[in-house]
Amino acid sequence: MTAALNGGLYAATICPMHDMGGLDFTGLERHFAQVLSDPGQAGLLLNGHAGEGIHMSRAEQADVVRIAREVAGKRRILAAVSAENTEFAAADAQAALKAGADAIMVFAPFSWALGVDPRAVVAHHRGIAEATGAPIYLFQGSVASGGLHYDTDLLKQLLEIDAVAGIKEGSWEVKAYETTLRTARAMRPDVAVMASGDEHLFGCYILGSDGSAVSLSALVPELITALDTHVRQGRIPDALKMHTTLYDLARLVYARPGHLAAARLKACLAAMGRIDSPACRAPTPRISDAELDALMAALRPSLELSV
Repeated sequence: MTAALNGGLYAATICPMHDMGGLDFTGLERHFAQVLSDPGQAGLLLNGHAGEGIHMSRAEQADVVRIAREVAGKRRILAAVSAENTEFAAADAQAALKAGADAIMVFAPFSWALGVDPRAVVAHHRGIAEATGAPIYLFQGSVASGGLHYDTDLLKQLLEIDAVAGIKEGSWEVKAYETTLRTARAMRPDVAVMASGDEHLFGCYILGSDGSAVSLSALVPELITALDTHVRQGRIPDALKMHTTLYDLARLVYARPGHLAAARLKACLAAMGRIDSPACRAPTPRISDAELDALMAALRPSLELSV
């Protein structure tokens, strides 16, 4: 299998919720259909950071996958697992596969940011792969995230796991992205390296990628597809214009303090009438009216380019 077959453009979706925190299944179905109305999207990445998978039970994560499978048809579904314990993560993965996922994306547990033994990282991934027998995608975290970013030696050990089919490359640094790309190309040319740093998609596409897996595709999927297409066809000035617009939006969506990307994406989608409520699971707060105004001001040029 080639890297291209493992890759493609994936929308890292959000999960609409009712004001009291229950999953909005009707809204979820509508969200998936809207994202996949863009034919450039190869599929969906579910239950990741934007999808608030860490705040859901195993049954809820599986429900999200089940609904996505009904909407997605033959397009691929990657289901994220984030549990700290390998046994729990493997069970989450098995439930997602039973519900219709095609492959599993292993997100690094947040505790690893405090420090983790490389042996534990490899054992965690290998344990999930062996328990499921499914294709596994790695999540390469930001260089600023401590143990969530895998250095070259550790990445090479992970690439020795036969089940690894792709990498969601979220280093958020050009040098680190290229290091991951070169390492994967040398060791496992069948492994898809998919860009993940939303502000840096243009640079990643220029260096070379097998697609992307970003949450901005849940908001402006057509623009992400257009950026990828323009770079591949050599229309660099047009691609750079798209990048400039996306950068202005992405820097607000992923701004500090806190990991509030899901709340910001939901606020935009609710303001656009695409979901009924911007609610997230506690303790994630809602964003202020002033922040929403700034986000919508940055979003409008992207929507205009998407038309």
